[in-house]
Amino acid sequence: MLVLADREFLGVPLWRAFTATGAHQLWRVSANRVLPVQQRLPDGSWLSRLHAGTAPKKRDPVRVRVIAYRLRGVASAEANGFRLVTDLLDAQAYPGAELAALYHQRWEIESVLGEIKTHQRGAKVVLSSKTPDGIRQQICAHLLVHDALRVLMCRTAAARGADPDRLSFTDTLRATRRSVTASPGVFSP
Repeated sequence: MLVLADREFLGVPLWRAFTATGAHQLWRVSANRVLPVQQRLPDGSWLSRLHAGTAPKKRDPVRVRVIAYRLRGVASAEANGFRLVTDLLDAQAYPGAELAALYHQRWEIESVLGEIKTHQRGAKVVLSSKTPDGIRQQICAHLLVHDALRVLMCRTAAARGADPDRLSFTDTLRATRRSVTASPGVFSP
């Protein structure tokens, strides 16, 4: 198992807890975290250590591999690039470029959650049901609508020979809302 996590979760105690389960880690690290090069690896990554404390009380070091990378052609990418740490220390068995691409795919779930919470449901809109069953029903409805919109995006992309990731969710949502509200009563009950 490989656990991917954002930079807010990085810490030696949590790292050790995941390691104890047998899971491997691939976590983003903040740009200001000092990770000195102990050994440079052929793929450009390097071995370093995480510590449970800060200087001068550094303790309980954990050996990690650091992978630094940039995302080309992504407007929202950080100017200085990204850094990941992993316990997968073998650069030949686990190339840094592949791990960086894998971590980047993790962001797609963040985008999906944003699509549902911010665009589809609407900002600051809360679920209105008063019972647990009603809340479950509303959540299922939101998920089903999101799935239907994503299926529509996939079919549209396939018809155009395009990557579905290149289509705008908000444009699809707006177009769908317009088509449903522009012709009320078209569908029989």
